[in-house]
Amino acid sequence: MGFDLEALREAVKTHGKVVRVVIAGIKGSSPREVGAAMLVWKDGQSGTIGGGTLEYQAAEAARSQTVATRLTHHTLGPDMGQCCGGAVSLFSEVYDLKKVETLDDTIIARSASGGATPLSVKRVLAAARSQGIAPEPRLIDGWMIEPVHKPARNLWIWGAGHVGRALVDVLSPLPDLAITWVDTGPERFPDVIPAGVTDLPATKPAELVRHAPPNAEHLVLTYSHNLDLELCNRLLLHDFRFAGLIGSATKWARFRSRLAALGHPPDRISRITCPIGDPSLGKHPQMIAVGVAAQLLRPARQNELKKDLSA
Repeated sequence: MGFDLEALREAVKTHGKVVRVVIAGIKGSSPREVGAAMLVWKDGQSGTIGGGTLEYQAAEAARSQTVATRLTHHTLGPDMGQCCGGAVSLFSEVYDLKKVETLDDTIIARSASGGATPLSVKRVLAAARSQGIAPEPRLIDGWMIEPVHKPARNLWIWGAGHVGRALVDVLSPLPDLAITWVDTGPERFPDVIPAGVTDLPATKPAELVRHAPPNAEHLVLTYSHNLDLELCNRLLLHDFRFAGLIGSATKWARFRSRLAALGHPPDRISRITCPIGDPSLGKHPQMIAVGVAAQLLRPARQNELKKDLSA
C-alpha cells in the first residue's frame, strides 16, 4: 500500500478541502496495517482505516480539523467498543488543490510539527532513491514517509455488458489494479466510471490489443462471439500475463479449433483460460464477477503467474 496521489487529487477536485487520515504506527493488534488511509470531506469519505468507533471518531475529528497536520494516538480497547487490544497512531493532513500540486510523485515525507528534516529521514529517502526501491510506509522521528502508490497490475476488461459492469464494480476498489475498460462505443458504458478505471470506447476494440502492456491481464467478455474470437487471436499474437475468456466448454472447444486454423499452436492457445470464474456460484452477473475476482486474486493464481513471468 502507498500514498494514492491520484485518488487524493480527484477527491480535492470534487470536494474542495479534504483531510487524509493514515495509520502511521501500530502496537499490538489493529484492524488495518500501517499505510491504510481514508479521505474525509464535509459530507462524505472514501477508503477505510478499519471501520468501527476508531474510524467514526477519526472522520468526525477530521471534519473539524483546523491545523494542517496532526498526529494522534488511540488505544483500541473497551472504551472504543473494540477488543483488538492494540494501539494505533493516526497522521491527519488537510489538503486543497494547491497543496496537492506540491507533492512529490515518488515518495512523500512530511512532519506533524514542522522543522528541519532529521538525519534518519534523509537516510531513508536517500537509500530509496539511490536503490530505486520504494520504502515501506512508516513514522520516523515524527515524520510520516510513504511511497506514492503505483498499481502493480494492469487489467484490461473487454466488454461493458452486465458481467463487465459487475466485474468493474467488484475489482475497481482494489488498490493494486489499474483497469482499462474497452467496448465498441460510449453508450455501452455506465454514466459514472469508478475511480481508477479508464473507459476506452473503440469501434474496433481488437485494434487496441497492441497498446496493452505485455504483462497485462485480460478478461474477454464482449457481446459478440466474433469479437471475442478476434480479441483472443490478437492477444495470442501479442503477449499477456493472463487472459481469460467467458464462455462454456463448448464455446472454448470451437474457439480452440478456429484459433488453430488461424495458425496458433496448441500450447500457445492453452495460455487462454476458459471458462473463467467458479461455475458453482451460478450465472448471475455478480456471481460470475465474484468467481472471476477470486480467480484473479487467489494466491495460487499469483504463484502461477509468477512462474509464467520467470519462464
